[in-house]
Amino acid sequence: QVQLVESGGGLVQPGGSLRLSCAASGTIFIPSGWYRQAPGKQRELVATFGRSGSTNYADSVRARFTISRDNAKNIIYLQMNNLSPEDTAVYYCNLVESILRTFWGQGTQVTVSS
Repeated sequence: QVQLVESGGGLVQPGGSLRLSCAASGTIFIPSGWYRQAPGKQRELVATFGRSGSTNYADSVRARFTISRDNAKNIIYLQMNNLSPEDTAVYYCNLVESILRTFWGQGTQVTVSS
């Protein structure tokens, strides 16, 4: 019933920018944030919304990435600036209805290379 549709990934040069989008349907909840998985590494938190409007960022992206949302449309965004090859990964959107009902998008590939 819950569906997450992601877009915005692709190939970009080092120093470039991308904006990822994740649209949710079939739920009253807005997606909670973004995770990524690089080749040979575990999935890691990139940026999420916490309680009381707070945000959480991985240290490696804090100064470069910005998470935002459009509550009316159930869409969240990840603005990624000054990208480096270390940012290359599959980026996943997630949504949490409860501890037993967590949903993930299919993932979108981000490749940073010259």
